Amino acid sequence: MQQLIIEDYQNIQVPGRALYTNARQLLDLVHTKGSDTCALFCAALTHVLPEGQRVGFSVPGRCSHVEEKEEEEEEHQRTSTQTLLAQRPSLVRELQGCIEDALRALVACGHFTSADCDDVRLPIHTPSQQARRLLDNVRSKGEPAAKVVLQYVQQKQESGSLLNQENWTPPKEVLKYQKKLSSSMSAQSCFLSSYGGTSHMSLDDIYTDGQLELAHNCKDVHGPLGLEDIVGTAGTVNAEADTVLVSGDAGGGKSTLLQRLHLLWARGTALQDFLLLFPFSCRRLNSERQELSVQELLFQHCCWPDREQEEIFQFILDHPHLILFTFDGLDELKQGFSDEHWLCCPTQRAPVHILLFSLIQGSLMKGVRKVVTSRPEAVGPALKKHLRKEVILQGFSPSGIDCFVHKHHRDPTVAAKVLESLQKNTALLGLCHSPVFCWIVSQCHKELLGCGEGGPQTITDVYLMILQHFFQHQSPLKSTTGSGWLQENLNTALHLGQLAFEGIGTSCYIFSGTDLEACGVTEKDICMGFLIQSKDMSSTHSKRFEFLHVITQCFFAALHIVLSNNTDRSTIPKLFEPPNRRATGLRSSTCFGACLPSTNQQEQAFKGEATSSETPNLQITATFVSGLLSQRHLSLWLHCCPSAVMEKRVRQVVRCLSKGMHKHFKSISPPVEGEKKSMHAMPGFVWLIKCIYEMQESTIAKDAMSKLEVDHLKLTYCNIGPVECTALAYVLQHLRNPIGLQLDNNSVGDVGVEQLLPCMHICNSLYLRNNNITDEGIRKLLAKVIQCDSFRKIALFNNKLTDACTQHFSHLLKTKQDFLALRLGNNNITEEGAKQLAEGLKHNHSLAYLGLWGNKIGDAGAVALASALESSTSLVWLSLVGNGVGSEGARALSNIIKNSTSLEELWLTKNCITRTGVECLIQALEHNTHVKSVWLINNDLSLEEVEELTQRESRLIF
Repeated sequence: MQQLIIEDYQNIQVPGRALYTNARQLLDLVHTKGSDTCALFCAALTHVLPEGQRVGFSVPGRCSHVEEKEEEEEEHQRTSTQTLLAQRPSLVRELQGCIEDALRALVACGHFTSADCDDVRLPIHTPSQQARRLLDNVRSKGEPAAKVVLQYVQQKQESGSLLNQENWTPPKEVLKYQKKLSSSMSAQSCFLSSYGGTSHMSLDDIYTDGQLELAHNCKDVHGPLGLEDIVGTAGTVNAEADTVLVSGDAGGGKSTLLQRLHLLWARGTALQDFLLLFPFSCRRLNSERQELSVQELLFQHCCWPDREQEEIFQFILDHPHLILFTFDGLDELKQGFSDEHWLCCPTQRAPVHILLFSLIQGSLMKGVRKVVTSRPEAVGPALKKHLRKEVILQGFSPSGIDCFVHKHHRDPTVAAKVLESLQKNTALLGLCHSPVFCWIVSQCHKELLGCGEGGPQTITDVYLMILQHFFQHQSPLKSTTGSGWLQENLNTALHLGQLAFEGIGTSCYIFSGTDLEACGVTEKDICMGFLIQSKDMSSTHSKRFEFLHVITQCFFAALHIVLSNNTDRSTIPKLFEPPNRRATGLRSSTCFGACLPSTNQQEQAFKGEATSSETPNLQITATFVSGLLSQRHLSLWLHCCPSAVMEKRVRQVVRCLSKGMHKHFKSISPPVEGEKKSMHAMPGFVWLIKCIYEMQESTIAKDAMSKLEVDHLKLTYCNIGPVECTALAYVLQHLRNPIGLQLDNNSVGDVGVEQLLPCMHICNSLYLRNNNITDEGIRKLLAKVIQCDSFRKIALFNNKLTDACTQHFSHLLKTKQDFLALRLGNNNITEEGAKQLAEGLKHNHSLAYLGLWGNKIGDAGAVALASALESSTSLVWLSLVGNGVGSEGARALSNIIKNSTSLEELWLTKNCITRTGVECLIQALEHNTHVKSVWLINNDLSLEEVEELTQRESRLIF
């Protein structure tokens, strides 16, 4: 258990101070933390002391009856000091706004001296840190001082003047600054900024809600999450932390979501608990070369106060609970997150990334709420331990796609045609789950509607479509045949490609005029629309440019690798290397070497943790390289690059993909005796699958899958969405033998389920726990798997299934007489759904495992299921845990036990079964020695009843 916090270390380890002084400071601090901390300190000291120094040192203990009596008396007297410990988090929050008043109360009672007050008031501390120091000092003073503080807090709460003071008004200079900040933010946010804010789309007109989910299941959340729930209490896993993470894939709408929050706050329609909101872009913070203090960071990068800067900043320090920071794109920061370096002093200058990391982990500006967005790949354990909660942005639902298209196209006829095209092209529909692709499809609707059956299938297809769209709309001579549109704009593609390529190599996403000039980018190239002027609220920087989106930059970097005559032959192999080898590998490449860090400071950073944006962006670039070198697109490059060079690059990619897959297959452990051979996908496996899909060459997929010999493929927690499902289905359909496919804890959804259908014939079991799947997705899935001879098992725990899906499962059970396992735990199935399932179970003679835990079937549902299963000769395991089953249901289920020749386990934990129901189960067990256990933990039984019933029947588990 952690006893010291970061500011404690800061106070003890003062550079230049004598070691013995630090030791005394440590002993004083440990004493203020109480007896438990003292005991832990002594134990730790015993552990670290050299053996010779341990002689004569012992941990203080209590051995006499007198001491035991004193301890008992002390226990009765320590009520208030114990309360200080037990309620410390809430006391810190409540005291940080009224430190001076609390100090005056302690001084008036004679418990604090002026020296004690000065120790608390140290300017280096934030208000929350001062509150913690006050509580530590109060504990050292004993019970009387603790009582004074608790009484003071109680009085303030009763008077309503502690936090939510209705009559309290912020200082005039702060209100004036708030007005300027909100005005500036409103002007910056009113038009869509993502994708360059093309056509000056009003955010109000185009914004469409994405699917928000909590990374950790929360029973208190009912219905979809809203924008304000991001900073709300729902899903909180660490109430002491201040940082909320919004994670999602590139192009998933994270930046637009933050922009919407900023706009709503600026208008006064959301987040009104926060008086000031400061938005930051990590992409733009990358360009900051100077060391800054927090004050300089806020005012220079957000909005500069006209006057009273010091007073405003002091207000921010004094009222952290009224302040919100947002940091967009942590994955685009050059430095990967680390908590090894931190600051406590808000006036101390430091590199921007150190300030940011200190803010996130809470050592700096504790109490200020921070919302950070990032791609999942950049979020490691070091960051997660500092999170208040994590919210996942899943992109558009099917209805979200429909809504976005209708908002983008005011003409309902055009919108209907676009949606009709998407319904005919399921691969493209899967891509539109991501807002960036939905935007591209809407922008290029004319090209989409004119392509008939040969519409875009891959990410590369979509980006080639927008490349053609932009070039043809800006060129005075619009080519309509062949690849003329590319030849006319080849120089622009090469110039932008070089700029993008060099930027990807250094995690650079904002470019100066000098950067553009070095790559030959002209005003004509800029006018094509792929580069836009970078916006900054501070408007103090010279004109800078960025690509429409980071994926657009990756696409142009791939174009450079494919089309440039200067591409080094080692670039493609290095691009496809695993991340842990790529750092040194790319440096040796002449192409990447020029754009990777070279200074001593950067070298050290490179040798340490890889930058958070480097690996995912290089992987996206490699995916585009695979797609661009597909045989389907080689005709585009005929007049741009010698065909022999192109063929060589194609062979390089194919060799890299084959080698990468082979390495994954070699890592498969031999199976444990008696178990099936399984492969738990390593990082990068799904990426290689996507690269193979982009090439759209079935021979490559067949070759890769011919070497995969497993019975079970596990892809849990791999960030699998609809796009990944499309690629998986394309490749896995070429497997030689059926496998079990496990996709638990991903983001498959209904769209992803539909994308998986082409590979269902090769699946004998499918695990889709916690994937946001609804009845509609199940309807399509079951219609397919009924036709698949090998399909035997399905698990769908923790999705969004209701009674509406049970009729389809009933049909499945009637139709497939070799079906073995159905697990539907933790959904929303009631007694009506159980009755539907019972209709199918009556006609099924193969089902061995039925799991319905965590639903709402009640007694009536249990009776229906029991009636259908009481003559089953195949059922081995049945779980009705947490279903509100009472004694009536238990009586009906006892008939299964009495008659079954196959049942081994019955799970009835967390229900409301009384002794009457258990008696029925015991009577049934007397007729069946085959049943191994009946689980009855947490039912309506007394301890005495449990003890008696256990003695009567040992197979009952209480």
